Amino acid sequence: MATVPAGRDKYRSFLDDESDNVQWRHGGPPTYDVVNQLFEQGRTKEWEKGSLEELVQNAIKIWEMELSHKVRLQDFKSINHEKFNLIVNGREGLKEEEALKMGSYNALLKNSLPKEFKYYKADEESFESSHEAFRSAFPRGFAWEVIHVYSGPPLISFKFRHWGIFEGPFKGHAPTGEKVEFYGIATVKVDEGLKVEEVEVYYDPAQLFGGLLKGAPISISSSPTHHASACPFHSPS
Repeated sequence: MATVPAGRDKYRSFLDDESDNVQWRHGGPPTYDVVNQLFEQGRTKEWEKGSLEELVQNAIKIWEMELSHKVRLQDFKSINHEKFNLIVNGREGLKEEEALKMGSYNALLKNSLPKEFKYYKADEESFESSHEAFRSAFPRGFAWEVIHVYSGPPLISFKFRHWGIFEGPFKGHAPTGEKVEFYGIATVKVDEGLKVEEVEVYYDPAQLFGGLLKGAPISISSSPTHHASACPFHSPS
């Protein structure tokens, strides 16, 4: 197996070719060493290098990296800026500006349920607070893999799996140390340059929150720091 030079990310090639002019949300390009290790230890598929499955898997990782860590849309290389649209569970689509402002977690978890039935209130979360909540719950990151690809470009359809180890507090719930995961299906429409025009995702959020809300409620008075989410954030998601 070919080795990857030190400092290079084997799943997010754009990180190796970024201009010094890119504006990063946290001052510099992210490192994915910790979550890459979780991915390699927990994946159920190891796709052949150069296969359609590997290309799709890495393309989504690159898009997620840009959405989570780049500040300016002009620095995005993975999307078609004029046509980009993100649709989740049949909701109204989000254009690139809306998706960047909300962040990937809020974009994927926003729903139209009555407030009293929402286990996660995306409308009350900022980009920063949403990412902090999941970094706290998953200190080793939130890994993602392609399970199956049903069709190739220009309309790619695939099944995916998302998972992490619940080792830190989440919204007042104590960690269980267990694996939390969910599955979904998606389609990605790309242009002739393989830049993303539209992403459509379908999944059941209850699979995710069933694992996170399983943790016992944390009493502020019983916490040694008196802060339910006083957990260091070790790795980007």
